[in-house]
Amino acid sequence: MAISQQRRLDVINSTQPGQADPELREVRPDAAFDAHLLDAYSRAVTAVVDTMGPTVVSIHIGKSSAAHHSEREGSGSGVIATPDGYILTNHHVVQAAGSIQVLLTDGKSSAAHVVGVDPATDLALIRAQATDLPYTRFGDSALLRVGQLAIAMGNPLGFQSSVSTGVVSALGRGMRSQQGRLIENIIQHTAPLNPGNSGGPLLDSHGHVVGINTAIIALAQGIGFAVPSNTAKWVLSQLLQHGRVRRGYLGLAGRDRKLDRRLVRYLNLEQDFAVEVISMEAEGPAHAAGLQTHDVIVAINDQPVRSVDDLHHVLSEWGVGEPVTLDIIRRTARLTMDVATAEAVV
Repeated sequence: MAISQQRRLDVINSTQPGQADPELREVRPDAAFDAHLLDAYSRAVTAVVDTMGPTVVSIHIGKSSAAHHSEREGSGSGVIATPDGYILTNHHVVQAAGSIQVLLTDGKSSAAHVVGVDPATDLALIRAQATDLPYTRFGDSALLRVGQLAIAMGNPLGFQSSVSTGVVSALGRGMRSQQGRLIENIIQHTAPLNPGNSGGPLLDSHGHVVGINTAIIALAQGIGFAVPSNTAKWVLSQLLQHGRVRRGYLGLAGRDRKLDRRLVRYLNLEQDFAVEVISMEAEGPAHAAGLQTHDVIVAINDQPVRSVDDLHHVLSEWGVGEPVTLDIIRRTARLTMDVATAEAVV
């Protein structure tokens, strides 16, 4: 059925709401369904913004000068974690702060100070001098699926309370912190980010924070990253309790090493990479337990070790002061030894 040009113009120029035109409906039988989907999408986003928008803050950083006053240095975003003013943001946002000012969506501002930082995950906790604040709800990032709606909120380029949307494009990414430690299970998404979004939340369609936006790739388009909420919740609890994240360490430096195939077969190993000990602290836990340079660590607590990152992963989740069991290769012999961990000093 042909549609007249005049009819198209009448439909386009009409200011009156009404039912779908029969001529157009015949050509686009799915138009009403598409409109329904778009309306549902819009309702989901606006509901999240209305509910969670007040929990997102703008963070302005001042740099201390020789005259003992602060000059405007930079900005970022944060999300209110508790009603008494604790705010989660990125470490790189506040690491050089001489002063911190937090701006709420209602226009009120408050001075804030750093409570604790965790450079290994690029997260930081600050506290504003305010009470009875709206606060966020954290979701379970382990339930995320590729393709689901992702909503980023923050203050890109100084534009407060900006919203962008996209989808979760990948899960389980790894990204290096400024200190070189691997941040695991990073969320990759397509919600557009710009400088100033750092520290703001990534939300799902239910308004739950599923990540803290942490970085963009300068030369890429449409790629954003967020620290998963499950990591953020653990770091948040550590910073609230201790002002730092307590992680175990062994007092050694290692490097990834490819194992000789004959040795792998001879010792019936599960992997062809392990970690070679290249140095140890003289008073460190590994030295005290009898570890030697050139020993090769193949497992920790019965978990295969293929890289230094594998060691960091286990130690990050292990209680400080509790012994770990190392499986090592010394020349051609496989040995087992217990090492009492100490607390890593960041």
